[in-house]
Amino acid sequence: MPDAAADPRSAPSEHWPAPRSRGPVTATVSLPGSKSLTNRALVLAALADGPSVVRRALRSRDTTLMARSLSAMGAHVDTAAEDWQVTPGALRGPAHVDCGLAGTVMRFVPPVAALAEGEVSFDGDPHMRNRPVGEVLTALRGLGVEVDDAGRGALPFTVRGHGSVRGGTVVLDASASSQFVSALLLAGARYDRGVDVRHDGKPVPSQPHIDMTTAMLRRHGVEVDDSSPNRWSVAPGPVRAVDHLIEPDLSNAAPFLALAATTGGTVTVRDWPASTTQAGDALREILSLMGCEVAMVDVPDATSGRGLRVTGPDRLQGIDHDLHDVGELAPAVTALCALAEGPSHLRGIAHIRHHETDRIAALATELGALGADVVEHPDGLSLRPAPLHGGLFHTYADHRMAHAAVIVGAGVDGVLVEDVATTGKTFPDFAGFWSRLLGPAADERG
Repeated sequence: MPDAAADPRSAPSEHWPAPRSRGPVTATVSLPGSKSLTNRALVLAALADGPSVVRRALRSRDTTLMARSLSAMGAHVDTAAEDWQVTPGALRGPAHVDCGLAGTVMRFVPPVAALAEGEVSFDGDPHMRNRPVGEVLTALRGLGVEVDDAGRGALPFTVRGHGSVRGGTVVLDASASSQFVSALLLAGARYDRGVDVRHDGKPVPSQPHIDMTTAMLRRHGVEVDDSSPNRWSVAPGPVRAVDHLIEPDLSNAAPFLALAATTGGTVTVRDWPASTTQAGDALREILSLMGCEVAMVDVPDATSGRGLRVTGPDRLQGIDHDLHDVGELAPAVTALCALAEGPSHLRGIAHIRHHETDRIAALATELGALGADVVEHPDGLSLRPAPLHGGLFHTYADHRMAHAAVIVGAGVDGVLVEDVATTGKTFPDFAGFWSRLLGPAADERG
């Protein structure tokens, strides 16, 4: 059972009927921009040596909170248009940062706040007080930053900046989240000695997200050395102002491509990048293993002229797969496995117990309540084919859990989704978009 603080059963909420697919789904869709890329681009733009533009930025709760937090400390982030204008400014307090449910805000902004002159306080939604951030705060103290968290290693806390950070070498355990590493690297070039981050612990999860961070730093002219295992160093120096064009959020593609996989239909996602550091790109391999046809194809109305096309099989196959590097895909993939005609075992994802909720426990609980034969393991889940039925699927204020719910609902009558609005974290009006996609409209949608 997921932790009580994240359990929605304690409060009433609206229950949304997940639309049921009545046949093969054929659609071409455009997706909002990547949250991970948008928030990294905003942080680097706020630390840069001149103004820049984040083009096609994702406009969602998480990215809006990031923009507001940077603006509160002295940067100017103009989010009025589709392309967001960022002008760096002198960082200062007093300021308050509302983290909401955004792990990137809670973890990426404190190292930036350490460069401010004055106090910056942090808090967020109630559940965020359960998510780990202590390793980042301890690392900042080791780099000479004053942090007051009353010994909690969690929200709320205050960073007391003095306009500069000594920097240097720090050892931490990033086995709970790759964001611990990215947080320090993003601000590290502005520290007097740069930063040399060394990991000591179990393997770091979600390696593609660290690769994303280092690639973006290099685009900004920052010298990064990641040649040694479990060590990343950033040399001190300026962060060059660079405009970014944000890719579609490939992890948000999971429920849409799942429609092709479960209905035997064909779904195409416009502007899928030919090369990317996004973890969601692993969907190509995962869906192929489950029996789908996956191909990059020409899409004339796409900005890039290309996209990813997935055609579902007659019989969806189960998989035995390690999701350690792409744990954010686990809820959607687990939902697919619950609908597959063979057994599945998903492993390497112990770290997702510390995401918006304990995702392993939550998936076992909610899928089990709908009839799934699911077994929870310390680092994953096993599923065997079983007839599913309708019922209430709780989301635990977790957008990825809502994705799992709608995937199951597309294949099973009578699934009700609790708090589908939580998808606004990374996809505004997801419910409306999803309903239109499965409505009795023409084949070409989105």
